[in-house]
Amino acid sequence: MDVKSSVLERYSEGAKSQQADLCCPVDYNTELLKILPKEILERDYGCGDPSRYVRKGDTVLDLGSGGGKICYIAAQLVGDSGHVIGLDMNHDMLSLAQKYKAEMADKIGSDRVSFYYGHIQDLALDLNAADTYLKKHPIKNKGDLEKFDAWQLKQKKTQPLIADNSIDLIVSNCVLNLVDDTQKLQLINEIFRVLKPGGRVAISDIISDEFVPDEMKADPELWSGCISGVFQEKEFIQKFIDAGFYSVAYDKWDDTPWKTINDIEFRSVTLTAIKAEQTVAMDEGHTVMYKGPYTSVTDDKGYVFDRGDRTAVSNIHFNALRNSALATDFVFIAPQKNACCATAWSDTLFTVRKIKDSKIGSGNDSGGASSSCCG
Repeated sequence: MDVKSSVLERYSEGAKSQQADLCCPVDYNTELLKILPKEILERDYGCGDPSRYVRKGDTVLDLGSGGGKICYIAAQLVGDSGHVIGLDMNHDMLSLAQKYKAEMADKIGSDRVSFYYGHIQDLALDLNAADTYLKKHPIKNKGDLEKFDAWQLKQKKTQPLIADNSIDLIVSNCVLNLVDDTQKLQLINEIFRVLKPGGRVAISDIISDEFVPDEMKADPELWSGCISGVFQEKEFIQKFIDAGFYSVAYDKWDDTPWKTINDIEFRSVTLTAIKAEQTVAMDEGHTVMYKGPYTSVTDDKGYVFDRGDRTAVSNIHFNALRNSALATDFVFIAPQKNACCATAWSDTLFTVRKIKDSKIGSGNDSGGASSSCCG
């Protein structure tokens, strides 16, 4: 049995009866679990709680949504102005999630959840549309295959399942490791594509301290069991940095391994990251101060912030830092709305901001204000 078939079969079985060996112990907000159907709770498989990163008004995409547990938790958090999309490739899991859609909409107060049939490594392709095409145009020869390939390219460009720059937060719970190694780079690039500028990532998954050897990767049982397809701990972070994400961090790291096989430790983590805004960076008077406790820190853009210095940053960098894992280590001083200067940002402007040009007043926008001009 190949890896994909093993994953589909194992999780189809998991939709019908509980598979305890697919779970890690996770502490959820019990208040948010109270209204969830027992069947969904029993058929849930994961290693973390990425729903705790959801904000009111978010459009959330859950990759590998399974029976819908994280989706229905997130739906309670996004409120009437938000929406949650669950995406999975397994019909049995999607059927379980859809089974309670009307009931959950009634309990929550509105229909805020949609479930899509698709691959998490190809968020543009609607698999329902692909199935419909293949029923009308079965592949019998090489020419038919070439026509199907051309149809897919056009379909993904003109009618993508998940559009570019459309998602505020992407979550996933122990699913990235199930994707074939040859498609993991495409998976991360797809995550980047569909996120809005300033959008966030919260991925709970299993990682390994050492690279998994080929003989373990070839074992379908280990792969479908969230073991042999995992990222190595440094590799996981680096792949997101290479894809263009900012402030990539392990916000959760389990000290105790979930499993140890062949002296390789497998543990649960939650990785967070941000897609930086794509607009032109300007110097509008935004200022930050690194509070410590270290002499200095270097962010993913290569900027070095010395402890205690009021440092000039662009409007884009200011927002990225404020939404990053470093946020609690900084003071953020926003300019007044009527700041008189706004010039295109360049790295030469990354200097210490004069005190008189970064006064923190009261009653100003965004929690602080500078004087009316940049220094």
